[in-house]
Amino acid sequence: MADNATHHYISSFFLVGIPGLQDFHCWIGIPICLLFALTLVGNSVIIITIKLEPSLHQPMYFFLCMLAVNDMALASSTAPKMLGIFWLEDHRFDFSICLAQMYFIHTFCIIESALLVSMAFDRYVAICIPLRYTTILTTPMVIKMGLAGVTRATLMVLPCPLLIKRLPYYTKSVINHAYCEHMAVVKLASANTHINRVYGISVALSVMVLDLGLIATSYIKILQAVFRLSSQNARSKALGTCAAHVCTILVSYTPALFSFLTHRIGKKVPPSVHIIFASLYLLVPPTVNPLVYGVKTKQIRDRVVGLFFPNKNISEN
Repeated sequence: MADNATHHYISSFFLVGIPGLQDFHCWIGIPICLLFALTLVGNSVIIITIKLEPSLHQPMYFFLCMLAVNDMALASSTAPKMLGIFWLEDHRFDFSICLAQMYFIHTFCIIESALLVSMAFDRYVAICIPLRYTTILTTPMVIKMGLAGVTRATLMVLPCPLLIKRLPYYTKSVINHAYCEHMAVVKLASANTHINRVYGISVALSVMVLDLGLIATSYIKILQAVFRLSSQNARSKALGTCAAHVCTILVSYTPALFSFLTHRIGKKVPPSVHIIFASLYLLVPPTVNPLVYGVKTKQIRDRVVGLFFPNKNISEN
């Protein structure tokens, strides 16, 4: 017993990467690196563009800046370690660092969801009660909404690593994953993990149900307001302002739902497929979001073209 008490925790975990595809790790690292680079470049361009263009200093674009910062943080918490596994055979991960990575990944994911809710509310106010837009979505209100999202995520995820630290880890140290995912770490414990499992699924379900419910409610109200407009052009313009946000919602939630369901009920789904989708869920949305907003939002698109192709911009004017 004394020996078990001394070695209550293993010192590190061994992250396999993608089980069954170890021979292809070197090649898998190439798209991971590309996605990470595009995430950093694309989101930096969005932030710089909004900062430099006074006409973009509006609530919608402030939320977009927050989303861009969060996306870079989310990708940075996963991609470097993945590349270490795939390219450098760096599979070992210190126990405490693994818990820290797990905490930040899940925190940034919940913040992302909160920002999508805030952006849906922004579109609701802009389309349904436009005359009160500037009085409702003031800069202090935008900051408060951002802080509320961060606070919620921080407090909701905090019990996860604390509950894991109370568990004994004597022998199992191999994580069949490319990063420290909550359930993957919990399954290795040498004790009853019922509390951890219940809390983890409660957090995931409460965030998804609440946030998707609020987003759906906003868009039902938006559609009701849009279809009351008499002009077809006005309808198209109103819906056009929501296009980028809807694309972002689909890109963010679809792989998240797939990953969540396969982890718990998809027993016949091969581990490699689950891990690939779980990794894409963290890496693809941060890459795609700036592209979606860059293409779908005329103000951002014009400003980016003006920054990189000033002569073309001048000639068109």
